[in-house]
Amino acid sequence: MRGNYERRPLVLSTADSKGRPHSTGVLYGISPEPKFLFFILTAKNYKKVRNIKENPHVSFVVPFPHYYFRFVPDSTVQIQGIAKIVPFDNPGAQEVFSQKRILKMMLEQSYKLDVKDELVFIKIKPNRKIFCYGLGMGIMELRKNLESGEYTVTIPEDKLELSFKD
Repeated sequence: MRGNYERRPLVLSTADSKGRPHSTGVLYGISPEPKFLFFILTAKNYKKVRNIKENPHVSFVVPFPHYYFRFVPDSTVQIQGIAKIVPFDNPGAQEVFSQKRILKMMLEQSYKLDVKDELVFIKIKPNRKIFCYGLGMGIMELRKNLESGEYTVTIPEDKLELSFKD
């Protein structure tokens, strides 16, 4: 999922302590090798942050729409994981956001507007199994059998953070 995928927003889903869901679109960054972590910059008082503090289990989907063939369902990557809130000055999150142009602009704007005290990062450790639909498949193949587009990818253990520290 590294590289061009980071240009697409994802839809993050959280749930509060009573299991009530909440979904929102966000921009994100992916940590450089060797570990596979996601980072999202957000405000401390947003619902997604409050929900993660109550229930750290999250899921998200990155959609890849077919612009010319709207009759075909979007290709997707779906990931579940554990999230935690880390401070705005977290070195790992700062490094991730300084690597991509739009994310770097978000950081610079935060400093320029002096709102960094109101911001935090959401750090997400994905589960090993990633669910995919339709990526790398021909549209005609999917059109014949929509179910054939489902598959999973397993993240190697050495790419996952074991202790999930700040």
